[in-house]
Amino acid sequence: SVTADTMTTLRQCAFFEEFQPRHMDKLMTLGSELHFQKDEIIFREDQESGLFYVILSGRVGLEANVGGRLFAVQTLFAGEELGWSALFHGRRQFQARALEPVEAMSFEISRLRDACAANPYFGCALLERMFRVVAERLETTRTELLKALASLQAQGPSRR
Repeated sequence: SVTADTMTTLRQCAFFEEFQPRHMDKLMTLGSELHFQKDEIIFREDQESGLFYVILSGRVGLEANVGGRLFAVQTLFAGEELGWSALFHGRRQFQARALEPVEAMSFEISRLRDACAANPYFGCALLERMFRVVAERLETTRTELLKALASLQAQGPSRR
């Protein structure tokens, strides 16, 4: 069961700000609190998963494996969502690592889908927020890509 402190923290998260109190109550019956230690892998890139997370405290690094090397993609903070891609296609886009001790609320995607089917208003609120998350992440990725390209361009052509 979810503690009063966790409920207060979740209500302050941007992800939940448009949820009606009864929808928040329903959501809390679907979630579980989890704890991760520093450097613990929360999930791996391309891993199939049935969980979606909201970070309650701590920082999580998203990492991409490129040619056997891990590259930092983004850092997520308390109040942010993690693992949204599994909601849409069941596979993780990046690896997630706890950069410090992390507390998170996890939600089973199958149970979220059932709740959405049972209550279209709840489902609409959840999907609208998920689409905002996707748009925000795409914008962040675009910005980071442009910074990387500008950095490469500033270095000039490589000499071989």
